[in-house]
Amino acid sequence: MKKLVLLLALISVVQITAQSKSELLKHFEAYYAQMKNQGDPQGVINAMTHLNILQPNQQRLDTLAYIYVSEGRNLEALNTIGIDPSPEDSDINTEVKALALKALNQPKSALVFYEELFNRDPNPYLAYEIADLMTQTQNLPGAKAKVAYGLANVKEDMKRAFYESQRPYEVSLKAALTYMKALIVFNMNQTDNLDQAIALLDEALTIDPTFNMAKLSKDALEARKSTPAKE
Repeated sequence: MKKLVLLLALISVVQITAQSKSELLKHFEAYYAQMKNQGDPQGVINAMTHLNILQPNQQRLDTLAYIYVSEGRNLEALNTIGIDPSPEDSDINTEVKALALKALNQPKSALVFYEELFNRDPNPYLAYEIADLMTQTQNLPGAKAKVAYGLANVKEDMKRAFYESQRPYEVSLKAALTYMKALIVFNMNQTDNLDQAIALLDEALTIDPTFNMAKLSKDALEARKSTPAKE
């Protein structure tokens, strides 16, 4: 009799727990929808965190990490999904790792994930990002090859954002790739390739005269050219 009472009590606890979990899931799903409608990223993060505790889900984790990285919270993004590469990673997961590591000034680590994205879906946008990271890590031949791919496949309506000025702006991706080509050429030989780099920056400015970064770089190279080298 005691065993039967204990068993019934245990079944009741399990049923109550299941019911409570179901109610909590409904609550946080409704909370998530409301926070999303209100455009409240922190509310969305809170809701998704609770939902994942109640019902672990890799897709939800990937989305949560993407929200973190979109808000500039790169460490939280990586803490959510980790930094180890896996062939099973979703595109969002891989993109988050690439963006977060680049933002945290880890170009070598970021390159692993950008190249994986490129292998899955090669395009001029990724070619630019990879060329930029390869230039930072002094893989200039690799960077040059990616720029060549980008210029061969870029479309006129493609844009790329820059943030060096107080107000972010967009320029033609073709101009951005030409600018990157100038930087690569210059870094390959900062003396002999100076004129060629300036000519490429002129080309970038012809494509997009609003390209502030290209103008700043051209001014810096022209100043270098006009300053006699110290013996």
